[in-house]
Amino acid sequence: MEAIADPAGLTKFIRDVPDFPKKGIVFKDITPLLGDPRAFRTAIDRLAAPFEDKHIAQVAGVESRGFLLAGAVAMKLGAGLIPIRKKGKLPRRVLRAQYALEYGKDMVECHADAARRGSKILLIDDVLATGGTAAASVRLLELLGARVAGIAFLIELDFLNGRKKLKNHSVHSLIHY
Repeated sequence: MEAIADPAGLTKFIRDVPDFPKKGIVFKDITPLLGDPRAFRTAIDRLAAPFEDKHIAQVAGVESRGFLLAGAVAMKLGAGLIPIRKKGKLPRRVLRAQYALEYGKDMVECHADAARRGSKILLIDDVLATGGTAAASVRLLELLGARVAGIAFLIELDFLNGRKKLKNHSVHSLIHY
């Protein structure tokens, strides 16, 4: 499922920060959107809308900005929340997956008991760039035995073709650059 470029006028709340976290990267800062109650509500409503009738058991949010969106979407859908964290942040037995991003490598983890086998999960993150983080997060959820019912992003950087790594899943993005 694809979105039009900016259906709700949310791009005016996204700030570009050049050369962060390293030279040549243009960071998409969503804090102005998070700080505006109307823009934040609109984003959450639009992230949740395609999944309202999908019987989502839990929403998985990817550290850290994905947590902010996933928690609000989980509340809207009446679902639980699964935190997908960076390596070493969770206190119990974890599953992990490594991934490459546009400026290096990293690893994500979730608790080994985070989801019930067969439960429908919606994965949410703020930005789809190269797709590595999302693909690793999908692998984690599938290792748990959960079914990824969809993946939603506030922003998709189309020129990085991250959607290709998620080709077997329904992807919903609000804003396209």
